[in-house]
Amino acid sequence: MLDLNRAQKEIQKAARDFARGEFDKDLALQMEAGGAFPERIWRKAGELGFLGLHFPEQYSGGGLGLLETVLVTETFCRQDASIGSALALSAFGAECLLRFGPEALKQQFLPALAEGRARSGLALTEPGVQADWSALQTRAASDEGGWIVNGRKTYVFEGGPNAFYIVVCRTGPGEISMILIEANRPGVAAHDLGRKVGFNMLRTAHLDLLEVRVPFEHLLGSQGRGVAQLEQFLDEARILLGAVGLGIAAGAFDRALAYVKEREAFGRKLAGFEAIRDKIADMAMKIEAARAIVYAAARRRDAGQAGILPSAAKMSAARAALEVADQAIQIFGGYGYMKETEVERFYRDAKMTELLLGGPPAVRKKIAEAVIGKLR
Repeated sequence: MLDLNRAQKEIQKAARDFARGEFDKDLALQMEAGGAFPERIWRKAGELGFLGLHFPEQYSGGGLGLLETVLVTETFCRQDASIGSALALSAFGAECLLRFGPEALKQQFLPALAEGRARSGLALTEPGVQADWSALQTRAASDEGGWIVNGRKTYVFEGGPNAFYIVVCRTGPGEISMILIEANRPGVAAHDLGRKVGFNMLRTAHLDLLEVRVPFEHLLGSQGRGVAQLEQFLDEARILLGAVGLGIAAGAFDRALAYVKEREAFGRKLAGFEAIRDKIADMAMKIEAARAIVYAAARRRDAGQAGILPSAAKMSAARAALEVADQAIQIFGGYGYMKETEVERFYRDAKMTELLLGGPPAVRKKIAEAVIGKLR
């Protein structure tokens, strides 16, 4: 387990016991098919302290590090890819508030996230704008009463009427800033985009903002510093997404391993065939390699450092998740395409870990720029 201490192992065990007791396979199939968020499980996870492990205790958190959150996320996603990812991303964007928000906003919103009473989302991407934040069109003007926000965001995890969104927008010429906007404010409208390849327990929406008024105090951090703040958040988010991918890879592997130990062909167990054993060995190596990078990235982040590890964690874990889930489907044969085996769902959720927060070309570019330097 890569040198986990006793407390970390206990957290991991508690998460495993919770997931085994609460994550029901048939319920997961039903919720994933209907695009339903696992509300009851999420609330119970909040009551038991799993949702805000790295929040300070004054915000109902556990006062622990990102590594402990990674351990819980991996464990949840290993038990069920869809439920685990929904819980892991239920407070997406909250680190922006935790890192840059004024104390009053932290006191108001963070405890609700940690306790499973509210969700959050990051409103960053816009139609036609993917990674060039200078091209964002959503704007926040100001008058004597506060900010007035107008624009459209897309691919936002929609969290219901009790949610809030971290909206990345223009606040002046050449200025990108972050503003917190509650879902129930007048002028905010979310429009469901429908089913995706994976992560279907998290509804994804267009977010329309029409003359939305918010107080000046809802600005997170410094005006015009949104891009720098966003990069800090994305480092943490990529590590968390790496933990999701790692858990998905391990979960697909668990199912494939159990199958080859039980299934017989030509008078012997599948596990006795050299070709199957080679696949199992390759899958195990990919998981362990990804785990080493994800854990190292979390430890480095907890120490106040980053470097290329967050991007490497996201990419290596996504690759492991996709490749291991694909191998699991092949091992199951025709059964691998059936929903009841779960591995097809693990594969679909694995694809989302590759696409979210930048696909392989964008992540490789970021790593290369960090290693080589930007070329003019």
